[in-house]
Amino acid sequence: MKANKVLREYATGKRDFQRGNIRGQSFQGKDLSGANFSEADIRGTNFKNANLTRTKFCKAKAGLQKQWAIVLLLVSWIMSVLSGFISFTFGLLIAFLFTSSDEIEQVFSSTVLIIIIILFVVIFCQGIGGAVAVTVAVVGLGSTTLAGAVAVVAKDEARLVSSVIGISAGVAVAATLAGAVALAVAVALAGTVAVAVAVAIAVVGAGPGAGAVALAIAGAGTGAFTLLGIYVGWRALKGDPRDAWIRTIAIAFAATGGTSFYKADLTDADFTGASLKNTDLREATITRTCWRKTIKLDRARPGNTILADTAIIELLVRGKGYNKSYINGNLRGANLRGANLNKVNLKLADLSEATLEKAELEEADLVDANLRGANLRGAILNKANLKLADLSEATLEDANLQWANLTEANCVGTDFTHAYFTGACLEAWNIESSTKLEDVDCRFVYLLENPKPGTDDRERRPSSGEFQPGEFTKLFQEVFNTVDLIFQDGVNWEAFIKAFDDTRNKVRVENEGTELTVQSIENKGDNVFVIKVNVPPDADKEKIHSDIKQTYETELKVIKERYKLQLNAKDNEIAIYHQYNLHLLEILKLGVSRPIKAIGSQPMSNTQYNEFNNPNYGSIAGRDYTGNVIHNHASDKNLTEAAAEIQQLLNQLSQTNPTTTNKERNAVVGEVVDQIENNPPLKDKVINALKAGSVETFKEAIDHPLVNILMATIEGWTEA
Repeated sequence: MKANKVLREYATGKRDFQRGNIRGQSFQGKDLSGANFSEADIRGTNFKNANLTRTKFCKAKAGLQKQWAIVLLLVSWIMSVLSGFISFTFGLLIAFLFTSSDEIEQVFSSTVLIIIIILFVVIFCQGIGGAVAVTVAVVGLGSTTLAGAVAVVAKDEARLVSSVIGISAGVAVAATLAGAVALAVAVALAGTVAVAVAVAIAVVGAGPGAGAVALAIAGAGTGAFTLLGIYVGWRALKGDPRDAWIRTIAIAFAATGGTSFYKADLTDADFTGASLKNTDLREATITRTCWRKTIKLDRARPGNTILADTAIIELLVRGKGYNKSYINGNLRGANLRGANLNKVNLKLADLSEATLEKAELEEADLVDANLRGANLRGAILNKANLKLADLSEATLEDANLQWANLTEANCVGTDFTHAYFTGACLEAWNIESSTKLEDVDCRFVYLLENPKPGTDDRERRPSSGEFQPGEFTKLFQEVFNTVDLIFQDGVNWEAFIKAFDDTRNKVRVENEGTELTVQSIENKGDNVFVIKVNVPPDADKEKIHSDIKQTYETELKVIKERYKLQLNAKDNEIAIYHQYNLHLLEILKLGVSRPIKAIGSQPMSNTQYNEFNNPNYGSIAGRDYTGNVIHNHASDKNLTEAAAEIQQLLNQLSQTNPTTTNKERNAVVGEVVDQIENNPPLKDKVINALKAGSVETFKEAIDHPLVNILMATIEGWTEA
């Protein structure tokens, strides 16, 4: 079937060319995407630069045409004869030198034999490539040195000529064994022919007895060279890295005139069961190409594709990698649909854009693996370690991730629709609004990879019981539309409310009435607060975060300057006010659904406080608060000052006295109580503060581990 006919029929819409004979035709640069060449004869066909996406070559026969196979066979025969001739010549050389009665020639023959043995050992252990440098350095230098010595010692012309012939033969041996380089081979051949003639004449002239011995030694030498050559060739074809260059040259030579997919686009093509010996796949795009059950794919010319690794070829062809290691392996775009990869080690492997649909990856090690854009639909990943793995834009729909480790995995844009997550570890995994978690099947998960020190707590969610349908998705989707504001040194709520209100007004204008609301306020300890703000799904989170933080810092500077003026720039009073301000969390209970003003002249009474928390007015859970809070900062002055003085007493006494045992701690608290008792103004402040507020409020104002013991001692003072 001629190429023109195939292209004409393809243009009319025909796609089925099964069992067709397109041997030796050229489709260079043509578009044959989606065509079906299953069981076709494509030997010698040229598909260079062709578009063959989704094209089927199932059970197709690629490789060499008969005429090319005959040419290559003849060339290989010629090379074999030439190699045999060279090997026999070396054997004659050794035999000639060992049957010689000349002392110099015997010394030289011994030297040559030792060098040859050394080279045999080097080739056997390190390959021919490792023997090249040894050959050139040792034999070349040794031959040159020996030549100078012979020139001095030789007294007659015959012995000198004989020695020079032997030395030339030694150089020929060196050049031939270093024949990995074409130039060295050419030089060796020229030298060997000249030496062979001289040696043959010498053997004939030596007499029948000596000639028989020489021929026997020559035969043995030839056999040794031949066996070594066969072994090295077999080792190279098996993919031994010591002789990889031999295999590369041999395959490149054998692929000459074979089927060519050079620079062809084979994305999603199917070669199931195809014979691909002597095929050129250099620079071809083989993303998700199926190589299952192909024949002699290891004899194709792979170039720099993933097929350059024989271990990867075996995995792609057989689809079995159970308990094997492909650390840092290049499997980019590989088609491993349904493969058995249980307990396989794919740490740091590149599996981006690969197809692992319905593959078995139970207990697989995929730490830091690149799975970006990979198809893992329906894959079994039970107990798989995906820590630090890049799963961005990957498809894990219906995947089984039970008890998998997804710690710090990048899951931006990942599709987990209807995946199974029970028992999975999700510590610090990276998700956002583009991550799909619809209809996830999950009973519980863990938020820590390792338990907290001294406990077995891995932050189970839910803490008890199991997720009800939809709760898993709701829990993690809350992260998608929030901005986390982190305050390392506490929060000035007046500055925050101003910053939040300004930013909310901007968002309302830009998003046609869309509101920002506070989702939660978390006290992380050590004066660190995290405020989560709900934002619209399509809002610019980075800009909202930046606007709030910048406005907050600006307002904070204004507030500090104002209080510096009011308090005569006394830094200690500013610090006291700042400490007090950190505990005004009730301001944030407004829900921040409308502008809030901090005004008034009277402290909030218990009645007002109860009205503030009345459900009719709203709460921190998200309902709107419709009034203004009236709060006088001066009303809590006694509490603030008393708490600050007690804090100072506790800090001083804790530094100068041990607090390891209960007895020591009680002693420190007793000393604090005594000092308060001996300071009537301070004691009055404490009593007034306890009357105006509560024990818990007073306790929160003091940041010290002994505060609970102290409060248990002094809380009865109000009754007295």
